[in-house]
Amino acid sequence: MRPAAGRAREMKDQTATRAVVGTVENGTSRTAADIATTMAAAPGRTSNPSAVEGRRRRYRPFVVERRVEVAPGVAVHAVEHPGERQPFLLVHGLASNLRLWDGVAEGLAAAGHRVVSVDLRGHGRSDRPDDGYDVATVASDLATLIGALDLGRPWAAGQSWGGNVVLELAWAAPEVVSGIACVDGGWIELADRFPDWAACERQLRPPATTGLSSVLLEQRLRDSHPGWPETGIQGVLACFEVRDDDTVAPWLTLERHLLILRGLWQHRPSSRYPEVRVPVLLLPARREGGPDTGTEAAVAAAQEALAVSRTTWVEGDHDLHAQHPDLVADALLAAAVELTAT
Repeated sequence: MRPAAGRAREMKDQTATRAVVGTVENGTSRTAADIATTMAAAPGRTSNPSAVEGRRRRYRPFVVERRVEVAPGVAVHAVEHPGERQPFLLVHGLASNLRLWDGVAEGLAAAGHRVVSVDLRGHGRSDRPDDGYDVATVASDLATLIGALDLGRPWAAGQSWGGNVVLELAWAAPEVVSGIACVDGGWIELADRFPDWAACERQLRPPATTGLSSVLLEQRLRDSHPGWPETGIQGVLACFEVRDDDTVAPWLTLERHLLILRGLWQHRPSSRYPEVRVPVLLLPARREGGPDTGTEAAVAAAQEALAVSRTTWVEGDHDLHAQHPDLVADALLAAAVELTAT
């Protein structure tokens, strides 16, 4: 691994999407207009989210379903948008599924990029083994998937827990990725909040949803997320199996959910930052009223310790990729062009 001492701190950006007040890059102040000009000049990108949305509307998705064995007896489900340009690998969060990335995937594919989204083990249409839910094993699944699909060196984007997973991937196998993006995750260190696993489990144990009416679930979702695009709504609904009696059950069982949660509690991404050699895009959510001080401190610490990084704050919910797919797609396209490994 590359030693932390003496590495150049490059591309340390701080931007805010939807409420851009300027940024500092390599010590030079840049206005929102400067940022838009830079984005317009980059190949395969557009200068504003409305243009990205228009490009996506013109795109007619052609996808290929994949099943890839990532460990003995364990296969994961993936969906691929073929393309000739820089590949992207999209990784969901805990208790989620690849469908939450649909809007982002379409935006990237509309720009000509090869895009693969994946249901991680235990989730969606992937196999559900009894073990292997620690962050290191799931990251290893991704490395195997990249090789099996001959993705070259994709940019890997992960949301929430998926952010921690792609960070682990970049640390453990930097040769398989060109860069990573951490979407409101990647800096999660639950052990800082909870002194022991029992406390973490009590606080973060998921609510029971098995047996809930599918109609009621959808209505609650739409009522609580009135501004979300349909791709985001359908993505969340895809987290659940609809049974013959029109009630739902999450694809991820409670037992496996807790195994993942424990693995996340044990994971210490801050110990990885100094040795991550590939570029990192940090996309934290700025919720109504501003980010909490804990998130601000964690993101700042990550940016300081990472060799090549950019931080872009996005106003929205934890599931930024589902709520603002065009903004996230544009941020990924910008990072793939502008952030380069040293």
